[in-house]
Amino acid sequence: MMQERGINVSPSAIFSWVQRYAPEIEKRVRLYQGPRSGSWRVDETCVRVRGTWKYLFRSVDKHGRLIAFMLVDFEIKAIAWNPSTA
Repeated sequence: MMQERGINVSPSAIFSWVQRYAPEIEKRVRLYQGPRSGSWRVDETCVRVRGTWKYLFRSVDKHGRLIAFMLVDFEIKAIAWNPSTA
Protein backbone atom coordinates (compact mmCIF):
# COMPACT_ATOMS: atom_id res chain seq x y z
CA MET A 1 0.00 0.00 0.00
CA MET A 2 2.83 2.37 0.74
CA GLN A 3 4.62 1.46 -2.50
CA GLU A 4 1.51 2.55 -4.39
CA ARG A 5 2.05 5.98 -2.86
CA GLY A 6 5.73 6.07 -3.79
CA ILE A 7 7.13 5.30 -0.31
CA ASN A 8 9.73 2.55 -0.09
CA VAL A 9 9.67 0.73 3.24
CA SER A 10 11.79 -2.29 4.13
CA PRO A 11 10.17 -5.39 5.65
CA SER A 12 12.33 -4.98 8.76
CA ALA A 13 10.89 -1.49 9.31
CA ILE A 14 7.34 -2.86 9.09
CA PHE A 15 8.28 -5.63 11.53
CA SER A 16 9.66 -3.10 14.01
CA TRP A 17 6.41 -1.07 13.75
CA VAL A 18 4.39 -4.21 14.47
CA GLN A 19 6.56 -5.00 17.49
CA ARG A 20 6.18 -1.45 18.78
CA TYR A 21 2.48 -0.72 18.16
CA ALA A 22 0.79 -4.15 18.40
CA PRO A 23 0.63 -4.18 22.23
CA GLU A 24 -1.03 -0.75 22.27
CA ILE A 25 -3.55 -1.74 19.59
CA GLU A 26 -4.32 -4.95 21.50
CA LYS A 27 -4.99 -3.01 24.71
CA ARG A 28 -7.42 -0.68 22.95
CA VAL A 29 -9.25 -3.48 21.11
CA ARG A 30 -9.65 -5.63 24.25
CA LEU A 31 -11.88 -2.96 25.80
CA TYR A 32 -14.50 -3.67 23.13
CA GLN A 33 -14.11 -7.47 23.09
CA GLY A 34 -15.14 -8.11 26.68
CA PRO A 35 -13.67 -10.70 29.02
CA ARG A 36 -12.55 -14.04 27.61
CA SER A 37 -11.48 -17.17 29.40
CA GLY A 38 -8.68 -19.47 28.30
CA SER A 39 -11.03 -22.45 28.05
CA TRP A 40 -13.31 -22.88 25.01
CA ARG A 41 -15.04 -25.59 22.97
CA VAL A 42 -16.70 -26.05 19.60
CA ASP A 43 -20.28 -27.29 19.22
CA GLU A 44 -21.56 -28.78 15.96
CA THR A 45 -25.23 -29.22 15.11
CA CYS A 46 -27.53 -29.48 12.09
CA VAL A 47 -30.09 -26.73 11.57
CA ARG A 48 -32.67 -26.08 8.89
CA VAL A 49 -32.41 -22.70 7.16
CA ARG A 50 -35.11 -21.83 4.60
CA GLY A 51 -35.81 -25.50 3.98
CA THR A 52 -32.20 -26.69 3.52
CA TRP A 53 -30.07 -28.46 6.10
CA LYS A 54 -26.86 -26.79 7.20
CA TYR A 55 -24.15 -27.45 9.78
CA LEU A 56 -23.76 -24.82 12.49
CA PHE A 57 -20.39 -24.67 14.24
CA ARG A 58 -20.20 -22.46 17.35
CA SER A 59 -17.21 -21.82 19.56
CA VAL A 60 -18.07 -20.83 23.12
CA ASP A 61 -15.99 -20.11 26.20
CA LYS A 62 -16.44 -21.90 29.52
CA HIS A 63 -19.10 -19.37 30.57
CA GLY A 64 -21.20 -20.08 27.45
CA ARG A 65 -20.45 -16.78 25.72
CA LEU A 66 -20.24 -16.99 21.93
CA ILE A 67 -16.75 -16.45 20.48
CA ALA A 68 -17.43 -17.24 16.80
CA PHE A 69 -19.76 -19.23 14.55
CA MET A 70 -19.79 -20.69 11.04
CA LEU A 71 -22.74 -21.92 8.97
CA VAL A 72 -21.79 -24.50 6.29
CA ASP A 73 -23.86 -26.20 3.59
CA PHE A 74 -24.58 -29.86 4.32
CA GLU A 75 -23.10 -30.99 0.99
CA ILE A 76 -19.90 -28.97 1.34
CA LYS A 77 -19.11 -30.55 4.71
CA ALA A 78 -19.83 -34.02 3.34
CA ILE A 79 -17.44 -33.43 0.44
CA ALA A 80 -14.74 -31.94 2.66
CA TRP A 81 -14.83 -34.87 5.09
CA ASN A 82 -15.04 -37.64 2.45
CA PRO A 83 -11.79 -39.68 2.60
CA SER A 84 -12.26 -40.98 -0.96
CA THR A 85 -11.79 -37.46 -2.39
CA ALA A 86 -8.38 -37.04 -0.72
